[in-house]
Amino acid sequence: MSGLSSPRAGASSRWTPIAARFMVMTYSIEIDREADGRWIAEVIDLPGVIAYGATQTEATARVQALALRVVADRLEHGELSPAFATITFAAA
Repeated sequence: MSGLSSPRAGASSRWTPIAARFMVMTYSIEIDREADGRWIAEVIDLPGVIAYGATQTEATARVQALALRVVADRLEHGELSPAFATITFAAA
């Protein structure tokens, strides 16, 4: 899968057509800093996909990895159509 980037904030996902039979799934990541200094990143459209990190980059990488695992699990169990070619993470 390609198209991964490290956004600062967001709150939605969307399907975007890129060809007659492929789609791109874009997930937005919301990132905040906790009072104790840790960073928390969340993919709002995937319930429970939340990760902490010591840095913003670490929290973003962890939440993207978790989101990909959730999407893969949903594909394996027939909960998502395998019609997309790319998943991207972007700021809203």
